[in-house]
Amino acid sequence: MKKLLFSSLLLGFGTLSMMAQSGTTSPYSQYGLGILSDQSQTFNRGMSGLFQGFRNGAQVNMQNPASYSAVDSLSMIFDAAVSGQFTHFKEGGSAINAKTANFEYAAALFRIFPKFGVSIGIIPYSNIGYEYTTKEKVVDSSLEASTTYDGEGGLRQVYLGLGFELFKGFSLGANVSYFWGSYDRSIMSFSSTDDDINALTKEYEAEVSSYKLDFGMQYQHRISKNDVLTVGATVGLGHKLGADAQMSILNVGTAESDTTTISNALAIPLTIGGGFTIKHKNSLTIGADYNFQRWGAVDYPMTNQATGQYELMSGFYKNRHKVTVGADWIPNPNPIARGFFKRLHYRVGASYATPYYKIHGLDGPKELTVSAGFGIPLVNAWNNRSVLNVSLQWVNQSAKNLITDNTFRVTIGLTFNERWFAKWKVD
Repeated sequence: MKKLLFSSLLLGFGTLSMMAQSGTTSPYSQYGLGILSDQSQTFNRGMSGLFQGFRNGAQVNMQNPASYSAVDSLSMIFDAAVSGQFTHFKEGGSAINAKTANFEYAAALFRIFPKFGVSIGIIPYSNIGYEYTTKEKVVDSSLEASTTYDGEGGLRQVYLGLGFELFKGFSLGANVSYFWGSYDRSIMSFSSTDDDINALTKEYEAEVSSYKLDFGMQYQHRISKNDVLTVGATVGLGHKLGADAQMSILNVGTAESDTTTISNALAIPLTIGGGFTIKHKNSLTIGADYNFQRWGAVDYPMTNQATGQYELMSGFYKNRHKVTVGADWIPNPNPIARGFFKRLHYRVGASYATPYYKIHGLDGPKELTVSAGFGIPLVNAWNNRSVLNVSLQWVNQSAKNLITDNTFRVTIGLTFNERWFAKWKVD
């Protein structure tokens, strides 16, 4: 009970930490719902987020809930991670650097019935955080106008997941999430003369309190004496979030203000994906994923340039595609084998994702990620199953004639895997 209470406190601490930090400084987070999180854990982040066919009872693969059925009857797994990142922004001849740190996620996994696992956790869905100023000359004037863009917020989810083996090799699972968050974006334009001050502020706000449903399946089959194939697939339901979007305009010079509210303005898209892994001699795992988000069918609240009205419009979002490949290799899978480096997990991966929105009618930034990682076993007299996971990622976001940002991210996660439910015998 003390350990369960400790886990609950850590989950609560993670909630507060994730609410307090945006996890990004990218100007691209001013669009749509922000920078989408890849929602991966540290162990598969070293493989660029490979998850569809990943099945390992020693790790919490919260992205495909069918994997929960692989946990054994004695394990209580708790996984949490923090990250730090350094980003280099470049546009034309200008460049700037930024540093951020963030609490990434927390998750737990345990078994309640044979071949029936349960998981709880918290993880980000999107992040918003930026502040920058642009300056330009006013037409037919010697005046200079400045515009400041500022925003913060993001969306989070706390989930309860179930995974069970329906028949040998075939598992199903589901995550039911409380989905919440907000964004607060502002644009302030300012110019002045000796006789006049002209300042116009636009505020965009929304607050979300809704649900999210995700389903998964996995099928595992031995294709040879030394090789096991696991095929996975997931579906996330798209729906309206019941959130009102509000735009407020304040003219400081005239003291005039106006507010427009759009009811039930925000939504998340249908998400589907599939992939596989092949495990060779319990040592080498390789795999690939494809994931699709149907953002093109979702409307977004924005100002109609033709009418000047703030309204729901189509054509801002576009369908997002993501392809991932990755590998995990452990030289000697025996947890008590001699040789420290032979018991390490070595991971590599790469992914490519298309943008999910447009900027002034042009495609937003595409995303290329290359990653590597390590899984370091923590061995002592009573535990040889816990792992310290470290992942390194280089993420490039770029769009034609827009900002290019290169991010180097380090994520450190600790997976506690203890035999809480073992029955001890006393002679």
